Amino acid sequence: MREALREAEFAASLGEVPVGAVAVRAGEVIARGRNLRERTQDPTAHAELIALRRASARLSTFRLDEVTMYVTLEPCPMCAGAMVNGRVGRVVWGADDPKAGALRSLFTLGDDSRLNHRCELEGGVLADECGAVLSRFFSSVRSRSRLRGGR
Repeated sequence: MREALREAEFAASLGEVPVGAVAVRAGEVIARGRNLRERTQDPTAHAELIALRRASARLSTFRLDEVTMYVTLEPCPMCAGAMVNGRVGRVVWGADDPKAGALRSLFTLGDDSRLNHRCELEGGVLADECGAVLSRFFSSVRSRSRLRGGR
């Protein structure tokens, strides 16, 4: 999770919402991702999807059953769905996302018996640190907005 936090911090330095993801297989980091939606103007450029694409390319397969994905924020429905479709073996996240979380907070896509795959799930790992990165970022955004006369 510390590696995912580094990715989140880097995303924040780029002006992106600070979410980071790291794919690990057999104790080795095989792929990294960070949010890049603002830079790319791509609504799918979430940290998890970037890391999933890179992990699949590295392993030459979409079947990532031996991969653990570490993410600083509970994945949204799009990312959770991609992890199910990619057959990710395990997903570990830091902060829960009460507005868009799709593994525990709003939905349980990673553990839904109606789907063709279920992931092992673990939330709350370094939750305070992961949440603090997001809080600092959004506090900074709000401060800049107030300085420019926004709300």
